Amino acid sequence: MEIIELQEKDKLFEKALQVFWEQWGNEHNYKFYEDAMIHSCTTKSDIPRFYVAVEGGDIIGTYALIRNDMNSRQDLCPWLACLYVNEKHRGKGIGAMLLQHGLKETAKKGYENLYLSTDLEGYYEKYGWNNSGVVYGVSGGYIKLYEKETGLNQ
Repeated sequence: MEIIELQEKDKLFEKALQVFWEQWGNEHNYKFYEDAMIHSCTTKSDIPRFYVAVEGGDIIGTYALIRNDMNSRQDLCPWLACLYVNEKHRGKGIGAMLLQHGLKETAKKGYENLYLSTDLEGYYEKYGWNNSGVVYGVSGGYIKLYEKETGLNQ
C-alpha cells in the first residue's frame, strides 16, 4: 500500500474525486468536492490537501487535511477530514496508518496539533486522540471534537 497526495492532472485524480464524493457527498454537492480538490492541487498554500491509499492500482482509503471542517471552531487549524477505508480492507490497520500519515504530514507543514470532528464512538481514542469537547455546525447541531499533537516539538 502507498499513500499518495493528489496532484494536478494526477492519473488518480478522477478516480479519487469519485471515491471522496461517493463516501462523503450527496447528489447535490459533487461540484463542491470537485472544486475543493482541483484547487487543493493548484494552491501554493500548504492546505488543503487530499490523500489516497492505493494498493494494486485501486484506491482503498482516503483522508484530507483542510482549514476547517465547516464548524464553529474557526480558531483551530488544520483539520483531518474524510477518513475512509474500503470495507474489504478494514481490520488491517489501514485507518491507523492514514491517521499517522496525516499527523506526519501536518507536522511537516509546521503545525503542532491536528483536529477532527466525528460522531464515531471509541475509534479515535484507540489511537491516542483526545476528545476535547464539541463543535457546532451551521445547522445548529453539534459533534465531538478531537485533537492530537503532531509530534512537531519532539
